[in-house]
Amino acid sequence: MSCIQAQFRLQRDSFTLAAEFEAPMRGVTALFGHSGSGKTTLLRCIAGLERAPGSLQVNGETWQDGRCFMPVHRRPLGYVFQEASLFPHLSVRSNLEYGYRRIAAAQRKIAPDQVIEWLGLSHLVDRRDANSLSGGERQRVAIGRALLVSPQLLLMDEPLSALDTHSKQEILPYLERLHRELDIPVIYVSHAMDEVARLADHLVLMEGGKVIASGALHDTLARLDLPTAAFDDAGAVIEAELAQHDEPYHLSRLDFPGGHLWVGKVEQPFGTRLRARVLARDVSIATQAPQGSSINNILPAHVEALSDAGPDKTMVKLRVGESQALLSRITLRSRDVLALQPGMQVYAQVKSVALAA
Repeated sequence: MSCIQAQFRLQRDSFTLAAEFEAPMRGVTALFGHSGSGKTTLLRCIAGLERAPGSLQVNGETWQDGRCFMPVHRRPLGYVFQEASLFPHLSVRSNLEYGYRRIAAAQRKIAPDQVIEWLGLSHLVDRRDANSLSGGERQRVAIGRALLVSPQLLLMDEPLSALDTHSKQEILPYLERLHRELDIPVIYVSHAMDEVARLADHLVLMEGGKVIASGALHDTLARLDLPTAAFDDAGAVIEAELAQHDEPYHLSRLDFPGGHLWVGKVEQPFGTRLRARVLARDVSIATQAPQGSSINNILPAHVEALSDAGPDKTMVKLRVGESQALLSRITLRSRDVLALQPGMQVYAQVKSVALAA
């Protein structure tokens, strides 16, 4: 079966991991949850670094079950840790090629020059002292080193958590490029929703050592029955295509099934696929088509569901077109004044759109 199937149970002092999920053999699967939810422990079980009872099948091959356990060094995976952990006595190029030299030529599917180009490392490879690199540069080298073992599966354990804001912004475009160009599935651990919204295709939500939800990113983020709906940065992800520029006003139009969004001008060719993130707090609702509004993005929608979000707020799930969901966080008073009910036709007013990729 062309997927990743994992099931583990591990008892450690007062913490119990009892996690099970299935993920596709393509794109980025995010293990997401608060600190202490079990994300890293689950990732270490997948790597074989934790010998926990359970089972793991990757693309139809059994890596672990009740009868066998494939040791870490035989699992065809790459692992990127929170800290880059480069070899200080090796040059940048030698760090990159450390694993590459140790696999048979017939198993090499990725060349050093490809990785150097993908990760923007050409000006760094001749450095003799890896310790002279910045945090973001070190992590890019660590990612390149993991890729050059030509893994069937790439594991990334909060690779941006040790970086400052500038370094994170520096490295994210490279992760996006790998996402677009590589055909290697990635399991990406994070507790940062902005990273997940920007990079992930599939979401595995963890809480208290358990998987409480798993599914396509855009569907899972739009669920009102999950803790993510209560986050301050709760919202929806929209996959769209760059369709038009409004040069005088420095705006660009992104088209998606069900409508379009105007955003600040995007310097990309028409047809470029982009990912937009719309936060629930930036979506208001009108029961009639607004006239004379300063808001550029007004989308016909219908109410799909409502759920209280505290003593004075409610979350409204809206459907735009046939498949795109939006979330709106409004006051209970607004809900009652508008008499919102499932199935009702409304207009979503989108005050702000962030390009996530």
